[in-house]
Amino acid sequence: MNARPSYAIGTGLFILLGFAALAYLATQTTSVANLHAGDSYLVKARFQNIGQLKVRAPVKIAGVRIGDVASIRLEPQRMDALVTLAIGKQYNDIPDDSSAAIFTSGLLGDQYVGIEAGGSPTFLKNGDEIILTQSAMSIENLIGKFMVNGGPKSNASGPTPASSAAPPASHP
Repeated sequence: MNARPSYAIGTGLFILLGFAALAYLATQTTSVANLHAGDSYLVKARFQNIGQLKVRAPVKIAGVRIGDVASIRLEPQRMDALVTLAIGKQYNDIPDDSSAAIFTSGLLGDQYVGIEAGGSPTFLKNGDEIILTQSAMSIENLIGKFMVNGGPKSNASGPTPASSAAPPASHP
């Protein structure tokens, strides 16, 4: 029994559309779709833990992509990670007292560097370093602290003396 040609064509188109959808998702959930092109200047930031941060990860201010992570390397003298950020030249008015932190975005857990602007009248320029940084949040460390501390503390001894005291008497 031979299948009709329209079924074969429909099945082929369905498979092609499936592969196209997979290719689209693969480019949208990775850094391939987020390549930053154009002139940029380099700024450094040091972190104790960068988690799963990768080269070409986004650099954002207020959720707006302003650049990419250009390089990551270990500083052997200080034993921390030196992250070089390539920020677009059009974003040349970032105060030099700004802070940088590593955040996680999306369900897949891609990480990016978020910059929170400071209030200084002078701005970051090529080669400057962001001093105030916050490392990536480690789920393993949080779980470990929770397990060691035994979770939230409950007050098993009853109410505190302040809560069991009678309310003050009112004077006429």
